Amino acid sequence: MTVAIGDVAPDFSLPDTEGRRWSVADYDGAPATVVVFTCNHCPYALAWHDRITQVARDYAARGVRVLAVNSNDADRYPADSPEAMRERVAREDWPMPYLHDATQEVAREYGARVTPDVFVLDRQARLRYRGAPDGDYDNPRQRAEWLREALDAVLDDTILARPETKPVGCSIKWKQ
Repeated sequence: MTVAIGDVAPDFSLPDTEGRRWSVADYDGAPATVVVFTCNHCPYALAWHDRITQVARDYAARGVRVLAVNSNDADRYPADSPEAMRERVAREDWPMPYLHDATQEVAREYGARVTPDVFVLDRQARLRYRGAPDGDYDNPRQRAEWLREALDAVLDDTILARPETKPVGCSIKWKQ
């Protein structure tokens, strides 16, 4: 299954690096929720990480919530294990929970393909944007502009000029 623009996104319950469980429903009533599939080892995810965390900080006062989800096979990619995720969060300043999708069910339900793969949900958990944070992982000056445009449109309840872009990154490392 893949969630399409306008569909209600699947809910889930995943643990963060401290064992607390999070879901989209936890943010019932939030004006927007961002679900971003990411990981510890992918150079694309790492290049966009600071921009995505800055969006989380910049939009928090407006009620936007961001959930980072790691769905990679931790057995084949130990850098994406829950332990490595925990170490990374302890080392860095994360303004969002970092969730582990051990079964990869959430990634499959969303149709996530790469890291990062960004999904912006509105107040009713309908998918309003899906794709890359911006047009160039190697240019921090872009400031995750596509993600910001999507959030601004959702918060202003306007039509998105660009509801979908091609997500760019490392493929999700599926279990074999």
